[in-house]
This record gives sequence, structure tokens and C-alpha cells, in this order.
Amino acid sequence: MSNTNQTQQSQQAELQKRLWKIANDLRGNMDANEFRNYILSLIFYRFLSDKIEDYVNNNLLEAEDVNFIQAYELDDYREGIKEEALNDLGFFIEPKYLFSTLVKEINQGKFDIEDLQNAVIAVENSTIGQRSEDDFRGLFEDLDLSSSRLGSTPAERSKMIAAVILNLHDLEIKHDEIEIDILGDAYEYLIGQFAANAGKKAGEFYTPQQVSKILAKAVTLGRETLKSVYDPTMGSGSLLLRVGDEAKVYNYFGQELNG
Repeated sequence: MSNTNQTQQSQQAELQKRLWKIANDLRGNMDANEFRNYILSLIFYRFLSDKIEDYVNNNLLEAEDVNFIQAYELDDYREGIKEEALNDLGFFIEPKYLFSTLVKEINQGKFDIEDLQNAVIAVENSTIGQRSEDDFRGLFEDLDLSSSRLGSTPAERSKMIAAVILNLHDLEIKHDEIEIDILGDAYEYLIGQFAANAGKKAGEFYTPQQVSKILAKAVTLGRETLKSVYDPTMGSGSLLLRVGDEAKVYNYFGQELNG
């Protein structure tokens, strides 16, 4: 086994262990499979937040003496930062809604679940009028922050979600230091585990990585480019994207009944 494969397996095992610990720590009023939507939605929100923060600090403000949070307070920077981010990334998150900001509020005892609700709404609204609008519409519709399953009062729901946020914040793995796809691996592991826990076959939701790698290599054998790829039951879309890792794909097409 190559050192790269060993590193990948080691990092995947650590990620899976910590993600399952989060699920077990938080099970109480609902089963693990019900936590799936909350954990996955928050993992993705952290991904978007880290993406925008890294982009602004390392691309737009690399030569400046201010960071994203500081620059956004200045009139000379604010609109330019937002415009560049929307053009390049297709979405925008204000500093007050960053995942790191929510963590600070939790540690200071100031967090309210409404802060997160406003944050996810703001992300979707930032794409209105952009080419990415359709992609972001309803992106967090499964994140039901008013559900009584999280707690009977806003304070109880805030405490529960704060615990999830802090646990996910502890997954301190820098993207430039890892051999795995954090978001993809977390998604596939949790989908698989929670589907099994609910008595369903995980294959209904996604194609396991080992299978998708073989299929992607088979359909791209001897080809460096593909005009288009299509999956009529795409699930999470992981198989389609895996094909793009093996060859240059010009057009992706997919459909899925279960949103």
C-alpha cells in the first residue's frame, strides 16, 4: 500500500470516528438518522464559510494590512469584496454570519439559533440575480431550526445546535494538508451510517467511493475528454463528479427524484 493510500485511510478513519462521536453525543430527542440533515447541512455551511473567508483573505486582501472582518467594516472595501466574491464564487457570507463568528458567539454565551437561521437565509438571498441562484435555492431547506425535536424552547434549540457547531469546529483539518475530500467523505460516511441505522440501503443515496472510482475509470478508459456525462439516478452526484476527476468533462447531466 502506498504512503498516499495509507494517509487517506488514516485521515478517513479519524474523520469517521469523530463524526460518529458527534452523532452519538447529540442523540437524545431524535435518532441518529434524524440528525443527518442537521450535521450535513452544518458541515456544508462550514465549507461555504471557510471558502469565502479563505478566498477574501488569501486572494482579495493578500497584499493588504486588513483581514476580511476588518475590511468589511470599511466603506472603501465592502462593496468591492462582495462583488468580487459573487462573480468568482457565486455566493457571499457577511463576516457576522461566518462559521467562525458563530463559534465566537457560542463561546461568549451570545449565540441564538436565530443567528444561524438568518445566516443560511442570507446565503441564499446573496445569490438572487446571480447565475448561481437556482443552485442555492432551497439549499438548506432540510435544516429545520424550529423543530421541537431540537428542544421545546428557543434556548434549548440554541443549546443543541451550538453543541453541533462546536463539535464540527473541532474538526480542525486544513484543506492544503489533507489527502481526502473532507466534505465528500463526511457526506458519504454519514449518509451510509444513518441510512443503515434507519434500516435502508445506503446505496439508495449515493454510490460508494470504491464503486464510483471503478466506474469512472471504466467509462473514461482511453479518453482524456468527454463531451457529456449523464446519470439518470444521480443521488448526491458523487459518481458524476468522480468522472470529472478522470477526464475533462464539458457537460454534466443528471436527474434525481429525491431532492
